[in-house]
Amino acid sequence: MSATGLRPVANPSAAFLSGRDQNTPGSAVTAAMEGTRPVLMEIQALASRSGYGTPQRVATGLDHRRLAVLLAVLERRVQVRFHDLDVFVNVTGGMRLVEPASDLAVVAALYSSVRDRPVPEDVVFLGEVGLGGEVRPVSSIDRRLVEAQRLGFRRAFVSARGSGAQSMTTVPIAHVADLATKLAG
Repeated sequence: MSATGLRPVANPSAAFLSGRDQNTPGSAVTAAMEGTRPVLMEIQALASRSGYGTPQRVATGLDHRRLAVLLAVLERRVQVRFHDLDVFVNVTGGMRLVEPASDLAVVAALYSSVRDRPVPEDVVFLGEVGLGGEVRPVSSIDRRLVEAQRLGFRRAFVSARGSGAQSMTTVPIAHVADLATKLAG
């Protein structure tokens, strides 16, 4: 919006990633579909010691119930403890994620925050996380990968069950424990 009215945004993905600090723990990038167009978005997570008996769970741009499920999967399947941590998750730019394709990015951001280690800056995360910790493939992966590559991402962490086109280097992830291992190493 400008003083003269609405103006088109030529590259929404670049606009959503413009203020991204690449060396901050708790930040991960995913590609969400807005209609038929992929848009890259940053997901930020912060986990810190709770000052109260019941830790807070705050999600902005993400369904709070989905956050609760992903936290439970990390606790149970990867043994990352959140029971005494306040957890805050934010999708930058005011976007709202409704598709599960961003689950792997949320998990990566949470894991990065807890371990206080940034994720690699050239990686995009695409995958739905199931209750057993399995990482499931997402729709339109080819389009998502092309958009990520266009913006300079070189690797994509994707489901081992269907890695999509090889327009960029894909790192197959079968389970959230695999993600934790690859991020730790």
